[in-house]
Amino acid sequence: MRRGKISENVLQRSVLKKIDVYREEVISGADVGMDCAVLSFGAGYDAALSTASVTAPIADVSAYAIPAALNNVAAAGAEPVGVTLSVLLPEETEEDRLRELMERAQEVCRACGVQIVGGHTEVLPDIPQPIMTATGVGKRSAARALPGTGPNQDIVISKWIGLEGTARLARERGDELRTRYPARMIAETEGYDRYLSVIPEAATAVKSGVCGMHDVSQGGVFGALWELAQRAGVGLEIDLKKIPVKQETIEVCEFFGLNPYELLSGGCLIMTAESGEALAAALARENIPAAVVGRTTEGNDRILFNEDERRYLDKPKMDQIYCV
Repeated sequence: MRRGKISENVLQRSVLKKIDVYREEVISGADVGMDCAVLSFGAGYDAALSTASVTAPIADVSAYAIPAALNNVAAAGAEPVGVTLSVLLPEETEEDRLRELMERAQEVCRACGVQIVGGHTEVLPDIPQPIMTATGVGKRSAARALPGTGPNQDIVISKWIGLEGTARLARERGDELRTRYPARMIAETEGYDRYLSVIPEAATAVKSGVCGMHDVSQGGVFGALWELAQRAGVGLEIDLKKIPVKQETIEVCEFFGLNPYELLSGGCLIMTAESGEALAAALARENIPAAVVGRTTEGNDRILFNEDERRYLDKPKMDQIYCV
């Protein structure tokens, strides 16, 4: 199988078809484009849970894994409250590096307003880098469940695409990038991990007329748009020129020959609303950049417009980060 997330076809035939549905507490569970499970136990509140696994250097793995799990919880309209961490370490890891990892994890959790509530730590042979699996837990008022994405809604994207991929490439391949670009640009892109949480924009969106949300991660914005449309059963019309992307991301992608629209994009949230401009204005009042990039449509056509060019959106591909 290809590296990264498994393809939608493999997911359907070898994973989802093997999962039975029989618990009445499960409001939403495993499905294409469903990154967060929601459970109801009565008393007016739902529980939201989501899991993300990341392989990265020990200094960075917490900054990528924890927001990835919590972003899915926030995109379900829930308030993240806790996270469990499973950490697998290479055999040569020293205790002071584990301490460093946990200090960074606590720093990330404090910034996200959540508590580490448990987990597991193990040392294993034959793994080159730490692997962290984070499970985010959140709560949501049952009365405030999102109405859901439907046809004829505006599509809004927060912040910029490609942030996480750009940060990881700058941190892990910075020496190569410095052969072409100034050190100050690389230092700036290394700091993009400060943008990786979508909790603030999700919280604002819930209060500002959002219908549906989907965080952007592996497969980039193209993959996330496909998953959003597939889950909702709608078509799309997207203006490629309106999708927000930083110039530094374009430069880094050009250096490595990557497509920024298919690059790891933690920190970016796709939202649908009856009035995208009103939602974008509400986010702007909270100093969160956002742009209306298109609309959902009746039917299944998922179309990208680039000035006079018109083409169809493909199924999610392997994330571009794995091409480097």
